[in-house]
Amino acid sequence: MQGASFLLPTKVSNNSQPNFMEKLYPHHIFYSLFYLLIFLIFQFSSISLLASAYTLPDIYFINCGSDSNATINNRNFVGDATTSSFGFSAGQSSPVKASNSSTQTETRTLYQSARVFTNPSSPYELDIQQSGTYMVRFHFYPFSSPKHNLFDAQFNVLAYGFSILSNFTAKNSSKSPLIEEFLLTINVGKFKIYFRPSQNSSFAFVNAIEVFIVPEDFIPDSATLVTPSATNTSNYNGLLSRALHTIHRINVGGVNVTPNNDTLLRSWVPDDDYLFQPDTAKKSEFYSGLILSTNKYIAPDFVYKTAKEMNIDSSRGFDFFNITWRLDVNKKARHFVRVHFCDIINATLKNFKFNLYADGKFSQVIIPQLAAPSYFDYVVDSDSSGYMNISVGPRSDSVNKTAFLNGVEIMELMKEDDPSKRHLFIIIGAVFGGLAFFVLSLMVVLFWRMRCRKAKPNESVHWPMVPLYGGSSYDQITERTANGSIVPHFYLGLKVPMAEILYATNHFDNKLMIGEGGFGRVYKGTLRSGMKVAVKRSHPHHGQGISEFQTEIMVLSKIRHRHLVSLIGYCDEGSEMILVYEFMEKGTLRDHLYNTSEEDTEKSFSESEMSWNRRLEICIGAAKGLHYLHTGSGSDGGIIHRDIKSTNILLDEQYVAKVADFGLSRTRPPDQTHVSTDVKGSFGYLDPEYFKYLQLTQKSDVYSFGVVLLEVLCARPALNNLLPYDQINLAEWGMSRQAKGQLEEIVDPMLAGKINPDSLRKFGETVGKCLKECGVDRPSMYNVLWDLEYALQLQQIAIRYREPHEDSTTDASWVLLPLSGVVQRLPSQSITIEESANDGSDSTSLLSASQVFSQLKIDDAR
Repeated sequence: MQGASFLLPTKVSNNSQPNFMEKLYPHHIFYSLFYLLIFLIFQFSSISLLASAYTLPDIYFINCGSDSNATINNRNFVGDATTSSFGFSAGQSSPVKASNSSTQTETRTLYQSARVFTNPSSPYELDIQQSGTYMVRFHFYPFSSPKHNLFDAQFNVLAYGFSILSNFTAKNSSKSPLIEEFLLTINVGKFKIYFRPSQNSSFAFVNAIEVFIVPEDFIPDSATLVTPSATNTSNYNGLLSRALHTIHRINVGGVNVTPNNDTLLRSWVPDDDYLFQPDTAKKSEFYSGLILSTNKYIAPDFVYKTAKEMNIDSSRGFDFFNITWRLDVNKKARHFVRVHFCDIINATLKNFKFNLYADGKFSQVIIPQLAAPSYFDYVVDSDSSGYMNISVGPRSDSVNKTAFLNGVEIMELMKEDDPSKRHLFIIIGAVFGGLAFFVLSLMVVLFWRMRCRKAKPNESVHWPMVPLYGGSSYDQITERTANGSIVPHFYLGLKVPMAEILYATNHFDNKLMIGEGGFGRVYKGTLRSGMKVAVKRSHPHHGQGISEFQTEIMVLSKIRHRHLVSLIGYCDEGSEMILVYEFMEKGTLRDHLYNTSEEDTEKSFSESEMSWNRRLEICIGAAKGLHYLHTGSGSDGGIIHRDIKSTNILLDEQYVAKVADFGLSRTRPPDQTHVSTDVKGSFGYLDPEYFKYLQLTQKSDVYSFGVVLLEVLCARPALNNLLPYDQINLAEWGMSRQAKGQLEEIVDPMLAGKINPDSLRKFGETVGKCLKECGVDRPSMYNVLWDLEYALQLQQIAIRYREPHEDSTTDASWVLLPLSGVVQRLPSQSITIEESANDGSDSTSLLSASQVFSQLKIDDAR
C-alpha cells in the first residue's frame, strides 16, 4: 500500500439526496468520532509537512507561435513569438496563426496559433534548473493558415532520447484539442524536444507545451511486474529511467474531473464506457467528507469519493462474480498501472478484503481501510489482444463479500530512440559491451569448431541448453520432481531428447517457424524417422507456463481421437518446455476464413474459398472432438477445454478438423456441475456466465464453439475494435441480426447465394442456442453435433421438407421426412454412442445423421 490520507465521510445511496440531518446510528457516531480524533491528531502533527507540500510550478507553460499570453486552467501560458527570456528557445521554426480567429474564448486563445517545424534537426530547447520527474504535455489543435494546413501534418516527436510519438497526426481532433501527456525524468541542463516531419509530410506543429516538475515520490523506480505468464513474484526496476505515456486516467464511479480540480492539471474520465459487463457494477459515492493529506497530487478528492462496487442482487442470495474494466492498450507493450482504493462502501470495521486482478493473470488481496485512500502500482505486460483487463472480485473469507474500485491509470513505457543523447556513459558501456560480445562470440566459434572436429559423422551434436530468448523468467528447478523433470515420471515414455528436437527443427531455424501463440513459438520439424511434426517451444515472455505445459501432457497422454490433435512427445531438459505434436498441413481454421494483416490493422477480410459443405464438415469434426472430451475421454466428469477458438481448431491435409491446445483444460469432478476457477481464455469467446460467476462448465465450451460457428459463417474475427460499436463483438452482432431475421446479410460474401436457406436457418438456430446467456439454456455438444449434421444434410439435399417455422429441433430430434407415404421420426435421445467400426483412432463417435439418412434411403444423402 502506498500513500494514505483521511476522510470523514457520510454515505448516500445512488438515488437519495444529501440529508445532513439524517439519523446517525451508534456505530456511525463511533466512526465519526474515531476519524475526527485521527483528523485532529494528524492536523496538529503535520503542520511542518503541509508547509512543504507540493505547489505547482510556474514554468514551463508555453503558448506556441503566439506573441501574447493565454490563461488556461489558472495557468499563464507565455507566448514564445516575441521573447526568449523565459528559459526556452523555439529553434529554427516559424509561428502561424489561424485564418479564422473570431472566436476568442479563453480556451480558443491557446489554439489560435501554433509553431511549425520544417527542419528535423532543430529542437525546441528548455533550460532545466532542477533534476527530477517532469510532467510533459503537448497540445495539438489543427487549423488552416495562409501558409500551412495543419490537418495535413504527420510527424514524430522525440524527447530526451525517447521516440514518444510516431507518425502522429491530429487531423481527427478538429472538435477538441488533442493533449498527449508524458512523464520523463530529466537532469539539469538543456531539455531538447524534436518535432520531425515524417516522410508523408513536410512539416510538424505544436500549439502549446507544458513542462513542470512533479513531486519527488510521484512515480516509484520499481513496481511489481505482471507478465503474460503470470509471474508476479519479481519487481520491475528502472521506471524512472523510462518515458511514460498516459493512455488512460479513469475516475471510476464518478464524472469528468477537469484540470481545474486536479493538483497536477490532469483530466479524469468516467468509467462507464470501459465496463465489460455494466450490470455487474453500481455507483457508490459520498456527498460530503473531508480528506486531509500531504499527497493530494496522487489523485484528487473527487476520485476517492466515488467508486463502483459489485451490483449484488440480494433477492437471489450472494453470487461470486467479478467487475471488469476492459481498456484498450498497445499490443505486447509494457505499461505502468496505478489503481486507487478508498473504502467508502463498508459499514463495519471488521475484516474486509477482496481480490484485484490484472489481465486475469495476476491477483492480489486488497485490504482497504475505511475512508483511507490508498493506491497500488504495477508494471503489466500486455498480450496480443490489444486490451488490458482490470478486475475486482469478492473473497469467501471476507466479512463483507463485495469489491470496489475508485480509479485506475495506465501509462505505456516508451522505447528509447537515441539513448546516446542522454548519457555519455551509455555510449562507453555500449562500446565495451560490443567489444566483450565480439570476444565472447569469437571464443564460442573456436570452441564449436574444436567440438565439430572431434565429432563423428553419424553423431548428433548435443547443444548446451542455453535459453535463446535471453533467459527464463521462471525458476523451474524448484518445481522439478525427483527425476529431474517437471513432468511426473509416468509420462517419461513420451519424452523426446533435446538432440532430436534440434535435429527436427534445424536448431530452431526461424525459416521453419510457422506460428506463435500463448505458449510460445511453433516450428515445423521432421524427426529422424521422417515423421513431420509441429514443435511448440515455450517462450518465457508468453502467456503460459509450467502448469499449462503439464496439463497439456497429462490430458493428451490419456486421450486419443480422430478429431483431437495427437501429442507425439515432450522435452523439458534444462530450462526448456517443448511439446511435439502431429503436423497439421492446412494450419488453423482461422487461416482459411479471413486474414488479419499486421500491415493493415484497420480491417480483416474474407479470403476463404472453402465451400459451405466443407465448412460444415469442419465444424462437425470439431464438435465430435469436443463431445468426446465432454463425455468419452475417460474422466467421469469429462474434460472442459476452456479455450475453444478458431486458432485452436487445426486442419490436416484432407481438411479434417482437430481440436488443439489443452493447456487451459480442466477436468470436472463427477459429483459437481462446475469447476470454480479464475477466468482464463480468449476475449470474444468467453462464456459471459463463466466470466461473471467464475464457474466453468461444459456449457462454457459450447458458448465458445458458438462464436466459432459465427466466424465460420461470417469470415470475420470474434472481436474487431475498428468496426462500428454495435459490430465490434461478433457474438452480440450476430445474435442481433439473427433476432431480426437478417442472418443472411452478414454471411461471408464468398458464400453469397451458395447456402441452402434451410441449411442457413438450421445453422443460425444452432448458433443461437449455443450463445444463450445462461448455460442451462444451451445444448450439449451432442445436440450441437446433431444439428450441424442436419444442417449439412439440408445443404446436400435440394428439397425442403418443412416450412421454416416448423423446423425446430430444440430437443435435437429428427424432422419428419415424407418417404413413400411413410413418416418416420427418430428422437435424438434414443441414439446411443457406439465404438467406431472403421477408425481405431476415434474411440467413440455418434451415430451420425448421415447413417440415419442412408438407412432411410434418401437420394444424395451423405
